Amino acid sequence: MANLKELRSRISSVSSTMQITSAMKMVSAAKLNRAQNAIEDMRPYAEKLTELLQSLSASLDDNTNSPYSEQNDVDKVLVIAISSNRGLAGAFNTNIVKRVRSLMQETHSNKTVDIICIGKKAGDVLRKSNDIKESYNKIYDDLTYDDVAEIAEHLMDLFKSGKYNKIELVYNSFKNAATQIVTTEQFLPIKSPEKIEGEAISSDYIFEPNKAGIVKDLIPKALKIQLFKAIRDSVASEHGARMTAMHKATDNATELRDDLKLSYNKARQASITNEILEIVAGAEALADS
Repeated sequence: MANLKELRSRISSVSSTMQITSAMKMVSAAKLNRAQNAIEDMRPYAEKLTELLQSLSASLDDNTNSPYSEQNDVDKVLVIAISSNRGLAGAFNTNIVKRVRSLMQETHSNKTVDIICIGKKAGDVLRKSNDIKESYNKIYDDLTYDDVAEIAEHLMDLFKSGKYNKIELVYNSFKNAATQIVTTEQFLPIKSPEKIEGEAISSDYIFEPNKAGIVKDLIPKALKIQLFKAIRDSVASEHGARMTAMHKATDNATELRDDLKLSYNKARQASITNEILEIVAGAEALADS
């Protein structure tokens, strides 16, 4: 059994760690509330815009071509790995790395796959075995739509130029504070809405001034919103994952501290008992002499 000094040192260390994890949990909870409200307010707009975009894409005729439309042959894929700049969030970043590697080794094993990282943590791991084409780590310093729109425009340019014929987003979709869903989402080319056999695709829209004008203006905007939503989803998921991880860490530290205190009290009681026994034995020896 460790001596009393060692036990006191360990109790102090664990208590300090517990205070840190508890403070981090409260900070993450406050940030999660703001991030959750932001993504929940944005989702209905983003989903409706995507629905409109897909319907428009499906209704285009051969004379109204979009540079972002579906292509048949896919041999050059760009994967956008959206992670965080900070750790201590459980498996939040690890799951992104695993999904990206799965896409490279299984889904797109016979294709050329490049990676762009948004967030530092996934890039730090993937860079050891892959060539990261670009990294956007400072975007989280002050996340704004304009900054995300610039990245989206760059991705659209890469697609239009033919450098890549498929671009996918990999990110954590926010469900609740304890659950984040690793999501692979096609960014480009635009996916057409799924058609149920025997049913026509619903496209009950009137296009003004014309479809070509809508294609030119709406599709780029919808793609920017799609990327912005994915990053906001990731931010909310990060705070939820960190809050959950710090909650578990605080509980574990509390349990360990209590066990150490019990061991300390037992050791202290044993020490006191031994001292009493030594005093009694000494007194008896003096009495016998």
